[in-house]
Amino acid sequence: MSTTPPKRLSKEMRREQMLETARRIVREEGTDLLTLGYLAERAGVSKPIAYEHFETRSGLLIALYKQFDDQQAVALHEALKRTPKQLKDVAALLGAAYVDCYKSMGPEWHAISAALKGDERMEAFQQELIDSYVDIYCGVFAPYCDLPKKELRLRCVGIIGAAEAITREMQRGRVAAGAAATAIASLMVSWLGQGKTA
Repeated sequence: MSTTPPKRLSKEMRREQMLETARRIVREEGTDLLTLGYLAERAGVSKPIAYEHFETRSGLLIALYKQFDDQQAVALHEALKRTPKQLKDVAALLGAAYVDCYKSMGPEWHAISAALKGDERMEAFQQELIDSYVDIYCGVFAPYCDLPKKELRLRCVGIIGAAEAITREMQRGRVAAGAAATAIASLMVSWLGQGKTA
């Protein structure tokens, strides 16, 4: 039997370990059981360590969602660099990326998103995320349409809302992933390829 004490994790590695444990809790038991106390117990750390990293349950949920979001944003930007510069190609990439994002994160993503609704801090964080994706979409689509900035922004808000609704249908088993991606891409092309509004 070894008498060597276990190696201490760095602060960043400990945070990653707790986030992985939190994802497992959400996947296996749902968001209702995800508290900092339960996370500490499952991760094998003391409650003060969990509180030091996340402060509140809201902070933990936000950290989980942000981790998902950051991974997907990096993948999206890399894919956009390799995509032909035509509206239909960019729309196909974004439609597939939205669906792939959901599939790679699984139902935990929607569960965490739903759990984020409830207090001002969480609502503000979700709005920041939506705004950042609207900005990304506006930047990506601006070269392909002749819409005024306000109209383009409004349509990108609508596209993101529609994509969210379509992936929920996919989650319920009502539409296949390929059909969901095609529908999102088709919406982008038809709504953004119209040029200026009257």
